[in-house]
Amino acid sequence: MDTTEKIETKPADFIRQIIAEDLRTGKHAGTVTRFPPEPNGFLHIGHAKSICLNFGIALENNGVCHMRFDDTNPSKEEVAYVESIQKDVKWLGFDWHDKLFYASDYFPALYNYAVELIKMAKAYVCDLSAEEIREYRGTLTEPGKESPWRNRSIEENLDLFERMKKGEFAEGSHVLRAKIDMQSPNLNMRDPVIYRILKVEHHRTGDTWCIYPMYDYTHCLSDAIEGITHSLCTLEFEDHRPLYDWVLDTLKTPCHPQQIEFARLNLTYTVMSKRKMLQLVEGGYVDGWDDPRMLTVSGLRRRGYTPASIRNFCSLIGIGKKESWIDMGVLENAVRDDLNNTAARVMCVLDPIKVVIDNYPEDQVEELEAQNHPQNSEMGTRKLPFSQELYIERSDFMENPPGKFHRLGPGREVRLRYGYLVRCVSFVKDEAGSVQEIHCTYDPATRGGSAPDGRKIKGTIHWVSARHAIPTTVRLYDRLFLTENPEADKNTDFKTHLNPDSRISMAGAMAEPSLTALPPGAQVQFERQGYFSVDPLESSAGRPVFNRIVTLRDSWAKLQHD
Repeated sequence: MDTTEKIETKPADFIRQIIAEDLRTGKHAGTVTRFPPEPNGFLHIGHAKSICLNFGIALENNGVCHMRFDDTNPSKEEVAYVESIQKDVKWLGFDWHDKLFYASDYFPALYNYAVELIKMAKAYVCDLSAEEIREYRGTLTEPGKESPWRNRSIEENLDLFERMKKGEFAEGSHVLRAKIDMQSPNLNMRDPVIYRILKVEHHRTGDTWCIYPMYDYTHCLSDAIEGITHSLCTLEFEDHRPLYDWVLDTLKTPCHPQQIEFARLNLTYTVMSKRKMLQLVEGGYVDGWDDPRMLTVSGLRRRGYTPASIRNFCSLIGIGKKESWIDMGVLENAVRDDLNNTAARVMCVLDPIKVVIDNYPEDQVEELEAQNHPQNSEMGTRKLPFSQELYIERSDFMENPPGKFHRLGPGREVRLRYGYLVRCVSFVKDEAGSVQEIHCTYDPATRGGSAPDGRKIKGTIHWVSARHAIPTTVRLYDRLFLTENPEADKNTDFKTHLNPDSRISMAGAMAEPSLTALPPGAQVQFERQGYFSVDPLESSAGRPVFNRIVTLRDSWAKLQHD
């Protein structure tokens, strides 16, 4: 899908100001950005912010945005992740065209660059174990110690690195480290590891390689090879920027991209770590990466979020330099605002109780005209069957209602949406004392809901014809966690804050018959209930399963009658 016409003009955040100035001064002839995901999990809403930023800036400046997979750790990567990431980016409305790359494309070049660093005496093979390297590294207040292998000769380092490449050594026995400064106040500059031995088959290169470059080393060189002008990343990489620049400056690469950091997305009532999301998936706390409670792009898509709502959310929260928290309500409002304009209005009774209209002809069926959207006449109308027996929400009836209860109760009159005014005359209880059936009379002169004598009716409720209703399953999804920041207490497992009611399944819901024609993924508004979508995986022909996307901002309990 081409979003060129759909991307709204963004506010001039600090990144856009930098790029505009670079173009004005001629520092760059054009703008080249990139989205560089690691294929070790599914994308989440935080990645969507980066996708919208990188592809959005390219579109705004008639530039290009590359899709590049940082596939340098085959022990955690899968082809399924690669495929899901591509699907998610395209679903969000962006296209990399012919600019699809993989870090593994550059393995030969990265190896040659490493050899060049060795020849410059800027890299060495180290025999320390991973634990020893951490010990030698020092702390924020104590300088590091030089490795005993730091001053090996260039010839010895070249020989050892070649033998690492040939697979002569065991994993963990040797690494290649950049030779920078063990006294640096920046821990990332204390001779970081740039190559390690991993005897794992790669999903693209097979067993060609048994040494793999580290992220910090790979990323800057991949940017340079591709001619990236602005390398946009989140704030946790700010302390890595000196290493980014050191590699490119030391190797004197023809292209030296500018790394710019921005604040990552912190959203309340969720976790934004792929590692912790993986714990939820593998521990069975959710039903996979695309569980509608997960804020992965695939989970949001399955739940019923629209690409436009996510793009608008990312535009609304903007780009900043300081970490901040965004309330989940901002995301929920973004999808409400989008679906308010596009979703057809329909009726579905989630917790049904039967209503019998005693004075309505038993065999009669009427077709009532219902609007598909109250503000958009172009969406047309539909026919609703009306018969003697209906279903309404159990919560719309009270045996002893309080004074401000404007729905159905003994002797009380309400308006049936698009239908008639009905008055409760009696009800039937079971042996346990629970109301099982409500009996009403209707006023035949009030078809459409208007009373000829002008009497005011405050309550309007939704309904479906019992004879024509479609049994359906409705899943009410809520926030996955009970606390705003499940990770706030580092001494407590974040999973203890999971919301036990994050999914409530209502298998006995009754829907109007028009809903059987909805395709998988279609979004509608159940009047008074919220926005729902047809689950693309669990629905079957004629038996849709609905996921609640989001509740309504306000119930229309006091809906004005047209």
